[in-house]
Amino acid sequence: MNKAELIESLETRLGSKKAASEALEAVVDAIIREVAKGNKVGITGFGTFEKISRAARTGRNPRTGTTVRIKKTSVPKFKPGTAFKTVVANPRALPKTGNAGGRASSAAADTTKKTAAKKTTAKKATAKKATATKAAAKKTTAKAAAKKTTAKKATATKAAAKKTTATAKKTTAKKAPAKKATAKKSTAKRSARR
Repeated sequence: MNKAELIESLETRLGSKKAASEALEAVVDAIIREVAKGNKVGITGFGTFEKISRAARTGRNPRTGTTVRIKKTSVPKFKPGTAFKTVVANPRALPKTGNAGGRASSAAADTTKKTAAKKTTAKKATAKKATATKAAAKKTTAKAAAKKTTAKKATATKAAAKKTTATAKKTTAKKAPAKKATAKKSTAKRSARR
């Protein structure tokens, strides 16, 4: 879009080509004059115009390749505002045309704020769900670990009981024949003495 097309676009909103041309000229002139003085011009929702200084430096002539000394200079700089950035990133957030003057920019800002609020709310809800899911997973894991520990303890207790029972049976089995043999030996010794 060039200057003539911008004036045509403004003409539909302001009513006449002359009014649109004068309005555009007045805005551009005011911005240029303030930036040239070294002041910042900030338009909420659109951006900031300012003057920056570039230090002297050495450059190269692209055609010949020779080094060239570039003088210190001042240049204008434009930094877009957040509403402008969001509308460029998501054109659907742009309101319909036909609103008069500043209403369009305020509507764009309102739309941008609503979109940002919805995204923030959605992120918070997602974070809450994730936290709840993690908590549930931790509880489930803790319960499973407790069940495994209980099962291991029970298994260990049963195994220990089986070992104790088996050891007791072996000990009883070994001791009984030993007593009988001892009894037979003592009886044989007694009869041999008589």
